[in-house]
Amino acid sequence: MGSTRFDPSGPLRGALRPPADKSISHRAALIAAMSEGESSIDGYLESADTRSTLAAIEALGATVESADATAPGDQIRIAGVGLQGAVSAAIDVGNAGTLLRLLPGWLAGQPGGTWKLDGDDSIRRRPVDRVADPLRMMGAGVSCRDERLPPLEIVGAPLRAIRYELPVASAQVKSCLLFAGLLAEGMTAIREPAPSRDHTERMLSAAGAEVEREGDLVTVRPASRLEAGHVVVPSDFSSAAFFLVGAAIVPGSELRLTGVGINPTRTGLLAILERMGAAVEVQASDRIGAEPVGVIAARFGELRGTEVGGEEVPLAIDELPLVALAACFAEGTTTIRDAAELRSKESDRIESVAAALAALGARVETAPDGMAIEGGGGLRGGVVDSHGDHRIAMMAALAGLASRDGVEVVGMDAAAVSYPGFEADLASLLEA
Repeated sequence: MGSTRFDPSGPLRGALRPPADKSISHRAALIAAMSEGESSIDGYLESADTRSTLAAIEALGATVESADATAPGDQIRIAGVGLQGAVSAAIDVGNAGTLLRLLPGWLAGQPGGTWKLDGDDSIRRRPVDRVADPLRMMGAGVSCRDERLPPLEIVGAPLRAIRYELPVASAQVKSCLLFAGLLAEGMTAIREPAPSRDHTERMLSAAGAEVEREGDLVTVRPASRLEAGHVVVPSDFSSAAFFLVGAAIVPGSELRLTGVGINPTRTGLLAILERMGAAVEVQASDRIGAEPVGVIAARFGELRGTEVGGEEVPLAIDELPLVALAACFAEGTTTIRDAAELRSKESDRIESVAAALAALGARVETAPDGMAIEGGGGLRGGVVDSHGDHRIAMMAALAGLASRDGVEVVGMDAAAVSYPGFEADLASLLEA
């Protein structure tokens, strides 16, 4: 595993369109595979995780025709197998946790089929009992290693609707159960303790499913068919977030990010950064299909510590490592709580973020559900091992730009899981 060095830099300046949204790309491909006829997806993300999803639906019987999907406007076409047409297969999900947790919902309700989902070493440490348990309550035949870890084996069976209260707000678990509800007898109802990203609800509704929300309750009725049609994927807010935080901590920075998805169930980071005193704003907004998009501007500002917890955590779960990075450059202490979900990501992101920042000179204390970062001193620099986690790799790269001595990132290639062009895009903003 090689290493890449990121030295203290000048400001981040210019304009950039971040890559396509990973969460929406996964869901678009899966819903297209469940649909009748041919669907098209504009701007499907080209990354290791999303390639795993395309390979999975092909193994299930769908056909995929794709051009180079890395540039906006490029398109893939998917001929679906319908809600009940998936063929038995062994599925390699690679490092794609979203695929691992969403796909079982669709497969579980197809009697006569058998499937085994497995992946890399990181995936084998990620719990799947959170989807296996409610699927069993619906009548599914699901088994996993030690009752909670992959590989996950599914034997299709007739499903019955349930009312299920999510113990922790999770868009992945919610989406899995919505997929299962399409094939279950009766109305499936899912209650969330706090709002989580709602891309699945939006996309299923657009494809013809009966999905409704009332307060914290989401319901879905059984469907006979879906038609995904034409889907356009906006730029990924989670990818844009790296540059928003980079601009906030590198003196003199000023940039604009275009075409970014600004679904309110994804943009909790904006409110957190504003509370910390960062200069970030949505300058224009529009709509692409079911999703709102916008232009986000960010520039350097004096930051102060804050508290992050409660209902805003699911709205910023993937960006919390970046909140911790920003906290190193803020006056006062920043506390992140109610975020135990971070321990079930590609790495234990509470421990891995704390270890990475501490190696660079930060003062961080961890807790079971979060961490506290004492700011004011910035970062010295040093060496960070990504341990295969794409978000740790990219966070450490930004830390290098704002540090005093620079940062060497071991395993920077992990960024390809979600953002293969990260280093090139970063360099373009430094040269602007």
